[in-house]
Amino acid sequence: MNQALTKTDYHFKGQTGVYHGKVRDVYSVDDKLIMVATDRISAFDVVLPKGIPYKGQMLNQIAAKFLDATTDIVPNWKLASPDPMVTVGVRCQGFPVEMIVRGYLCGSAWRAYKNGVREICGVKIPEGMRENQKFPQPIITPTTKAEIGEHDQDISKEEIIAQGLVSAEDYALLEKYTLALFQRGTEIAAQRGLILVDTKYEFGKHDGTIYLMDEIHTPDSSRYFYAEGYEERFEKGEAQKQLSKEFVREWLMDNGFQGKAGQQVPEMTDAIVESISERYIELYEHITGEKFVRANTEGLEQRIENNVNAYLADK
Repeated sequence: MNQALTKTDYHFKGQTGVYHGKVRDVYSVDDKLIMVATDRISAFDVVLPKGIPYKGQMLNQIAAKFLDATTDIVPNWKLASPDPMVTVGVRCQGFPVEMIVRGYLCGSAWRAYKNGVREICGVKIPEGMRENQKFPQPIITPTTKAEIGEHDQDISKEEIIAQGLVSAEDYALLEKYTLALFQRGTEIAAQRGLILVDTKYEFGKHDGTIYLMDEIHTPDSSRYFYAEGYEERFEKGEAQKQLSKEFVREWLMDNGFQGKAGQQVPEMTDAIVESISERYIELYEHITGEKFVRANTEGLEQRIENNVNAYLADK
């Protein structure tokens, strides 16, 4: 098996802090953030016990491509990518909400709809819709940003503004950027024979300006359908062929795990880990339209440290 990076403990020159997220480790160095995309994988807000080789590299490189492809819409935090698993960026004060945008009724929204819910995050959903049906226009269903081990909570635009989480003026911009980014992602996906179904964006402020942060349009933050066969499957009521990490959730659910109290994560055999890694490589190649080039994983932690230190020494 190739080496997987599941934990980091770096001490870079000028470092003032570190935050270990579900899958990313973010180091504060002077006025910058150094985000290491580890090979950890999470589902149902639980970090699974084994890492997935190359996952961090894939997510980091996909995000970098989409950040570079959307700078005309909104400024973003990325400054450089000195290692295949690292992005260095501008330190922003993040908004405490995630902007989730949905073009189709599926996933958790469908599960709620099926149970009779007709309003999500203050957005009314039409009667008579079916699973995987396209909305008349994309809808924004924000969530609060939860700490590790806690679940994100749905919240409406009105609640966000009333609670002072985001000002009305800033929220109007977040909505505008979210819809424009989703439109751009939809157009790029269509060129690859894909449908961008839903995704999430995170924003923050730097020197009073709103910046797009974190990753965008990766299979961890987004759901894609294959465009070919979508209509036929939809008409027949069949499951859509997806490009997302939904296959990991389905494997967990098939083995009795949904992140609920008392449930055990099923055994992640080497074969399971390798199959997930291969599936992520497939995602990468479809989403980017490029062949995935595996970086050398030997001495992975040292490679990252050397590359980041070389970048910082130049600045």
